[in-house]
Amino acid sequence: MKMTPRFALDTLFLAGGVFLMVSSFAFSSVSAGHLAFAVATGLTVVAGLSAILARQVGWKVGHGIVAVAGLWSLIAALTFSGTALTWLVFADAAALAAVALADLAAHEVTTERVVHELVVKNSPVEVGTGSTRQAA
Repeated sequence: MKMTPRFALDTLFLAGGVFLMVSSFAFSSVSAGHLAFAVATGLTVVAGLSAILARQVGWKVGHGIVAVAGLWSLIAALTFSGTALTWLVFADAAALAAVALADLAAHEVTTERVVHELVVKNSPVEVGTGSTRQAA
C-alpha cells in the first residue's frame, strides 16, 4: 500500500506537536522556547508550501490551518518568556497536534481514500445462495 503525501505530512505535524508538548516541560523555558521556534518554523514552512501546492481543497484548508497554528507558535516563542512561555509552548503544541490529528482523520474518511483502498475481486460465492462456484 502506498502512503500519500498528505498522510505523511500530517503524521510529521502530529509528531512535531507531541515533541513540543513533551519538551515544554522537560526543558527550561528558554530551551523550550528555542525548540518551539525551530520546530514551529520548520512546520510552518512545510505546511505553508503544502497548502500552496495542494490541488484538493481539504488538503489546502487543513495544512493552511496547521501553518497558521505553527506561525502563532513561532510568534509566541519569540514574544513571551518564563512560565508564560512554557505554558504557551505546551498549548500551541497541543493545538498543532490537534489540528494535525483532525486533518489526518479528515484525510482517512474522504471518498477518495475509500475509493483508492477499494479492491474489487471476482468472488467464488454467488450472491444470495451461499454456494460456491468454480471460476472459469
